[in-house]
Parts: sequence; C-alpha cells; structure tokens
Amino acid sequence: MSIVDRFKSRIQGIKSVVFTTHVIPDADGIGSEIALCMALRKLGIKAVCVNDEPLPQRYRYMDPDQVIFGVDEFEAQVFGEIDLWVVVDTNTVDRVCPALHQLIKKTNNVLFVDHHPAPHVKDLHSHCIDTTAAATGQLAGEIIQGLGLTFDAKLALPLYTAIIIDTSSFRYPSVTAKTHHLVGDLLATGIAPGVAYNGIYGAKKIEHMHLLGTILSTTMCTPSGEIAWIHLSKNLIKRFDSDVEDTHAFINHLLILDNIKVACMFRDDGDSIKVSFRSNGAWDVGLLARKFGGGGHSHSAATVIVKNENENVDLLIRQTVDKMTEYLSEIKC
Repeated sequence: MSIVDRFKSRIQGIKSVVFTTHVIPDADGIGSEIALCMALRKLGIKAVCVNDEPLPQRYRYMDPDQVIFGVDEFEAQVFGEIDLWVVVDTNTVDRVCPALHQLIKKTNNVLFVDHHPAPHVKDLHSHCIDTTAAATGQLAGEIIQGLGLTFDAKLALPLYTAIIIDTSSFRYPSVTAKTHHLVGDLLATGIAPGVAYNGIYGAKKIEHMHLLGTILSTTMCTPSGEIAWIHLSKNLIKRFDSDVEDTHAFINHLLILDNIKVACMFRDDGDSIKVSFRSNGAWDVGLLARKFGGGGHSHSAATVIVKNENENVDLLIRQTVDKMTEYLSEIKC
C-alpha cells in the first residue's frame, strides 16, 4: 500500500483530526501540519493544529487561517471527541509536547507523517513514513495531491517554506527530481519564492548578525580540516537577545570550508549539550549520531550529551571530536 493510500485509509470515516509536531518546532513541522490541516478542512473534516507554544511571529505568514494554537489555548478549540492525532516531522510521541500525551493516549489513534528514520516503529505499514523524502513538507505535498486536491497559495506557501528550510535551500543529497517537480507545482500557484525565504531569513535583528559573527569567529577544525565545529552557549544566545530558533542554520556555514566532511554545532543548554551534525555527502552523519545515542539522516543528524554541572565544556567537546574522528574511521560510506 502506498503512503497516500495509507493516509486515505486512516482518515476514512474520520470526523475530527488534531495535528501536532515535535517540541520547539521548525519550519518543516509547522509548514507540514498547516498544509495538511487546511487540506482536510477542504474535505469537510474538522481539523486544527496544537503545538507546545503559540505560533511564533516569524511563521505567522504561513498560517493566514490561524489553524495553529498553543497548548494553553487548545482547550477552547476542542470539538468533542478527537478521532485521530496526526504527528508530523517526528515518529515518536515522546517528542511531542508532554501536556498532550494524555489526550493522545486517550484517543489511542495516532498517525505519523515523517521523513526521519524510525527503527523503533514496529508497525511502519500503519504510518506515512518515507525516509527518501527530502522534507516532511515534500511528503505532505504528495499526500495532498494524492487526495485529489489542487494546490492554492494558502497550501503552497507553508509547504514551500518547509521544503526550502529542511533542505537548506535544496543543497542536501536527499533532494531529487521528485522534490523539484513538487516545488514546480507549488510555484505554479503564484507564490513568490522571496516571500517564503524572507519570511524565515529576512526578519533578523542586528543582534542576530552580531551573534553569528561571534560564533563563526570561534570556528575550529581538526588538522585535516575534515571536521569543523562551533560552540554555542545559552548565555551567549541571551547576551545577543536571540533565541534557539535563530541559531539552527549557523552550522550550515561550515559546509563551505575546504576539505570539510562533517560540520558540528555544540549547543550548551546547561544540563546537556545538543550536538548537530551536517555532512557534505561524503560521510553518513546519521550513523555517527547513532554512535552517540542519537539519530537522523545521512546528511543531517543530532544527539544530546548529558553533562555534569561543573564539567569543563571545552574538554567535553574536544573529547567528543576525538571520538568522532575514531568513529568516522570505522564507518564505511
């Protein structure tokens, strides 16, 4: 059964659907849930989205019908029984806002729409998970087309935004002809690429530029230049009046370095360090992340390292890089 047919079978006879995504959602999760929600509304199904927080200002251009609510606003939007929960851009309820766990458990009917590897999901045939899709937005767009709906500008803009963000403007190896064919259909609605791009990247404060400059000036690399990394602390983000979402794309600047194979960003969150990995395609960073207990794609992955209160972060980063060098020598790509 195709993924589109799976989606159709799961919404058969459904009257109400609630969409959600992972905590601290990115543009791929947000754009996908908005578009799918509006698509089901076109089919006469009651649908709404709920996330851990209300939609950030930067993303509101994607949601003209205001279909997304924060969890604290959600109670007023509940329309009797919820027939189905659709979780996008992740394939585990553990990454969804904890305040929603009981509601999801009560419904006991969950559908994942995602493009990340899902080795822990035993009933893959019941979900819409396609690891070959360049973005969840691509998968959502293909599902919407499979439902027999025609894209309009309201559907196209959040999907286009989702795809350009999650592919880093089409630079990742997961981008295929299918991705561009879908993007062509989205652009045919009349949306302007600059609107999506500027909506995400074109509304930064001067402090953002100062933070980026400060971080990039501290870039380090191994003697071979094959591994490069930056270190970002919560205090530094606060000092430059920024937030975590502003920093997600910083790591991509490292991929232009000569000889680079793997780029890393260590974000110190206090009790743990979020380690993001990016690859130019030569090495599989998904395998690398799994060595550290994380996961992801061959070109984009992440993990979390728990640290002690007084642990030397610089030393921990150096030790992690040394382990990476050892692991990468073992990985055959």
